Amino acid sequence: MSPAPSNGTAMHALIGELFPICRSITGDGLRQTLARIGREIPLTLHEISTGAEALDWTVPNEWNIRDAYVADLTGRRIIDFRRNNLEVVNYSAPVRARMTLAELRPHLHSIPEHPDWIPYRTSYYQETWGFCLTDRALQALPDAEYDVVIDSTLAPGSLTYGECVLPGTEPDEVLISCHACHPSLANDNLSGLAVATWLAKVLAAEPRRLTYRFVFAPGTIGAIVWLARNPDAATRVQHGLVVACVGDPGPFCYKESRRGNAVIDQVVRLALKESGVNFQIRPFAPIGYDERQYCSPGFNLPVGSLTRTPNGMYPEYHSSADNLSLVTPEALEASLDMFVSVIDLLEANLTYLNQHPFGEPQLGRRGLYGALGGDPNRGEHEAATLWALNLSDGRNSLLDIVQHSGIPSPTVRLAVDRLVAAGLLARAPE
Repeated sequence: MSPAPSNGTAMHALIGELFPICRSITGDGLRQTLARIGREIPLTLHEISTGAEALDWTVPNEWNIRDAYVADLTGRRIIDFRRNNLEVVNYSAPVRARMTLAELRPHLHSIPEHPDWIPYRTSYYQETWGFCLTDRALQALPDAEYDVVIDSTLAPGSLTYGECVLPGTEPDEVLISCHACHPSLANDNLSGLAVATWLAKVLAAEPRRLTYRFVFAPGTIGAIVWLARNPDAATRVQHGLVVACVGDPGPFCYKESRRGNAVIDQVVRLALKESGVNFQIRPFAPIGYDERQYCSPGFNLPVGSLTRTPNGMYPEYHSSADNLSLVTPEALEASLDMFVSVIDLLEANLTYLNQHPFGEPQLGRRGLYGALGGDPNRGEHEAATLWALNLSDGRNSLLDIVQHSGIPSPTVRLAVDRLVAAGLLARAPE
């Protein structure tokens, strides 16, 4: 599998289209975002009604917003949702009032250490309201009266999530999940949506052994709803990745699954190591994105999280500085390449059975030994062939062969392919 060279530019353009939309965990902004993704890949949308129970949670009222502002008495908007949708606390209840600065002040949020950035704040599960602004603008507010308007609705409706399922020849599933609920945040949220969408496009164009399930859902409640509604699909998940924060130029970071040494953990570690790029590995922690739902003890799915700079660890996180200038086509392209490398290893990770296990088969007469004259890597190719024969006892996968031998996976895969073609290896029965 190989993504096209222009994918980075195309993903960045998609982020640019989605950036102005006011998304939340429910509502029309979320639907509009999923509809746009559905123009790129086959996406099935699911609507889950307000009040529906999902494990220990209940689907909340649907939130939609048309306008929000704080204006002085001349009508000049000092805070304006239409200028930047981060300027209202996401999920704010409706308000229409005139109040003093002292009355308004508890509902205003800024970032003093970054006085020109607007914070991102939410109030999903506790009904309240508020505005966000730069600390410079906050400190400059005169002690006066203000007209305060939040033209929003909190009413029974539904929660929306999208699924793209790409069937393979086998039922075992790979879960690719990303949160689709944040408003104008380019790296945290939109980069994950773009890379996951293009990964689905790449996979849809190739033959597949495994089945791939892409879930685009609002953070936390969306994953919980999916788990509650899909217990059978959850049992088929053999590997999974949560995708987020993959558009900044920072090094890759892999957060392991709760299991710590699941196949997906081993495969991602190998893909990162063989890429030659800088990376770090972090152990699982029940803090972060929706991997904490998939890895909750009752499910304990083999789901890790592959990012660049992790959430909360870059200064622009959850602020207006997480904008289109923070994500680059080059970083998006490299992230997509890394996910494709992981998928390639998963697809190739089969277990084989040596068809001549009693003694070493004669490789020379089959053209598998000493046939690579002039190849500076001849010794490594031959060693990979011998390792593959020796470890193919029906218990060791291709990944096991790579790890035991210390030989790069492309060389081992080539040796296995040649041995299969020569009739010396066959796929082991399940």
